[in-house]
Amino acid sequence: MKPLTKNMWRETSRSKGRLIAIILIIMLGVLIFVGVKAAGPALNESATKTVNDAHLSDVQVLSTTGFTSKDVTTAEKVAGAKAEAVKFKYVVGGKEASAVALYGYQARQQQNQLTLRSGYLPRTANQIVLDQRAKTDYGYRLGDTYTFAKSAKLGQRSYRIVGFADSPMYIDNESRGSANVGDGTVRYFAYVPAQQLKLKVATLLNVRFKGLQTSNTFTDQYQNRIDQKVTALKRVFKSRAKARTAALQGSTLTQLKRQQRQLTQAKQQLKQAAKQGDSAMLAAQQTTLTTQQAKLTAAKKQLLAATQTTYTWQDRDDLPGFEAYGESSERIAAIANVFPVFFFLIAALITFTTITRMVEEARGQIGTFKALGYGKWLIARNYLGYALLAGVSGTVLGALIGNLTLPRLVLALYQAYIPLKWVVGLQWGVIGLALIFALLATVGAAGIVVWRELAEGPAALMRPKAPKSAKRILLERITPLWQRMSFNRKVSYRNLFRFKSRMLMTIIGIAGGTALILTGFGIQNSISASGTKQYHDVLHYQATVRLKQAGHQDKADMILNHNDQYHSHITVAGDVGDVRAHGQKVADVNLYVPENRQQLWRYVSLLNAKTGKPFKLAKSGVVLTEKMATLLHAKVGDRVQVTTTDGHKGHAKVAAITANYMGHFMYLSAASYRQMLGEKPAYNTLLVQLRSQTSKQRNRLAHQLLNNGDALGASYTADQQKTVATMSQSLNPIILIFILLSGILSFVVLYNLTNINVSERIRELSTIKVLGFYDGEVTMYIVRENIVLTLMGIVVGYGVGNLLTAYIMRQAATAQVIFPLTLHLTGYVVATVLMIIFTVIVMLVTHRRLKRVNMIEALKSNE
Repeated sequence: MKPLTKNMWRETSRSKGRLIAIILIIMLGVLIFVGVKAAGPALNESATKTVNDAHLSDVQVLSTTGFTSKDVTTAEKVAGAKAEAVKFKYVVGGKEASAVALYGYQARQQQNQLTLRSGYLPRTANQIVLDQRAKTDYGYRLGDTYTFAKSAKLGQRSYRIVGFADSPMYIDNESRGSANVGDGTVRYFAYVPAQQLKLKVATLLNVRFKGLQTSNTFTDQYQNRIDQKVTALKRVFKSRAKARTAALQGSTLTQLKRQQRQLTQAKQQLKQAAKQGDSAMLAAQQTTLTTQQAKLTAAKKQLLAATQTTYTWQDRDDLPGFEAYGESSERIAAIANVFPVFFFLIAALITFTTITRMVEEARGQIGTFKALGYGKWLIARNYLGYALLAGVSGTVLGALIGNLTLPRLVLALYQAYIPLKWVVGLQWGVIGLALIFALLATVGAAGIVVWRELAEGPAALMRPKAPKSAKRILLERITPLWQRMSFNRKVSYRNLFRFKSRMLMTIIGIAGGTALILTGFGIQNSISASGTKQYHDVLHYQATVRLKQAGHQDKADMILNHNDQYHSHITVAGDVGDVRAHGQKVADVNLYVPENRQQLWRYVSLLNAKTGKPFKLAKSGVVLTEKMATLLHAKVGDRVQVTTTDGHKGHAKVAAITANYMGHFMYLSAASYRQMLGEKPAYNTLLVQLRSQTSKQRNRLAHQLLNNGDALGASYTADQQKTVATMSQSLNPIILIFILLSGILSFVVLYNLTNINVSERIRELSTIKVLGFYDGEVTMYIVRENIVLTLMGIVVGYGVGNLLTAYIMRQAATAQVIFPLTLHLTGYVVATVLMIIFTVIVMLVTHRRLKRVNMIEALKSNE
């Protein structure tokens, strides 16, 4: 082995602590950079594999007249399509009279296959399989008897529970969609043998495309291809709808037309007879004909309504929980684009400093090699190899641990969704990028410093660098303060400003660690705050009741007035539409027109988006919510175009922009609505204030309103708040990982910088020890500087943490949600306490090291 190579391994062995510290810092940086970057793809790919293995349909179609085998054939005309018709309807069932999504089970069913959690699938007519949620949330057990309401109209009312299962159509444990029965909220799904659903035809058509099963469900590419397939399906079903309608009307419509011709002929005969017949007899005949005409018209209207075929189209994004899951993984990806990068930059910066200090300490050795005649490359290779070893080792360890553990940990803790089949692939692109950064921080640092040192002659290199001369610092100019300081404090402060690069690196390291820990808490706080601010600061109602017919609210009022939790309500005209401006469009905007404009503030706080000051709804113009205005690039005074779901269009001037955190709303007066759309608003919605209610009380009230209150349904802000809480909880695992690894990084950084500080000043410390300083005083000589720098770093970290959190929250915001910057006191306290604890631990380790310093060896001169 060549002498320089031997020397490299000897030096590596001698400075194992420093090598391990460098490897550990690089490893932590790469671990979180690669691991968090891999979490988003792992979530998406795992969910995609889970639903694809269960043959989840790509498109689901509902029809007003059901589906036959001809509809299946029609769907399969689209390239790659495989269609399957099933019986499905919403019913009321169970001991709690829940709204249930009921499906007809077929053993030969290929799409939307159930995954059994316990028991078995139905084998006989009296058996039922329930959603796993019915077991965990509602207490049903295998062998129990499950009973449906009479209104379900099944082959029998009671069934024996033989299994619990998950369905790929319902991946979110908390959401099962809405229905037009019960309290309006589906609690769980159920499967009974298909023949038990007394339906003449299937009511749901599932369509799956073989060519799309290799695509990630949550990518834009998949969605674009699905949009194309839905367009193709709509094209082939356009003629099918007419044929289906004609087939259903059939002879009945022909008979009605014949009766109409006969009735028209009778009217004409009566008209001729009126010129010469008995007036009393003609009047009786006229009354009879009028009655017959009314009956015939009603029968025809009823027939046309019952046989008119229209379709409702939905894809995977429309299924309960799918969009929220996709947004959750996108949010993690957005965080991964910022947090790990900042984390890695801190690690790389400290590594760069460590390598630089290491090479500078070896000046004498470099000079010796140069004097012995070794070339620059051979000498440089000695240190570049050391740096390469540290960089590659840290990267490999960090990439493997991060890529293989963090995504799995996130998946294991992702409890808001059904169990997923894990798919965790190596993110080679991210690993390659991490390796480049790591080598720049290690090999790059070593190369720069070695080449700089090699520019000097051997004699100069073998002499130690002259120490920096002391200069007066700012504190010295504050005479009253400086005179009251002890000698040791004066020395510490002078040393702080004497070695500015060391001071800067320590402050950056501490500030970075503090900021990362604070950001972890800030992300969690800000996501939770979106729901808190929306449903406490902006919206002051607890329920929204949609009426069957605008203006008919007497029955709903009666039910509300007899409810113990009811407080008050306001009537509004509620509509949904698209808003356009400056070439941009925002869909699904809720339009609210209060019947009493002056009372809106009691139910909705209109707050200036910039100043936060409240304002009242003006008589003219419209008020846009903040996120919508941002997406439309709209300002006060601009004009926007509104298109409602029923096709009405109009323009309006933006009067104000109000703060809002979830969803899109437009508020306007009745006069503005008439001016914009040319018609009077239909007051069809109640915004209801309720006192504290339990889930059972809310369900009971919704059930009463739906069945006896002429209401289409009721929704509660409590359910929406629960969705926000679930969204926040889904990020808890990764936030905890952030905080934990940020703490470890902070500790390693502080320890490493202190270690460098001690190594550089070992002669100085040995000198004061020889002069009679006690061990504790020698330790405090170093630690006093650490304490000051730690406090400075913590304060700087507070500011950086706020900026970093704000930036991440802007990146993580969706088209529907704004995350307000929120940092609770807990985050500041934890970050501060952790940094203080790390400082104390490093102080104790440093104290033990300084007690064992060989003063004679340290004070030997190089000259």
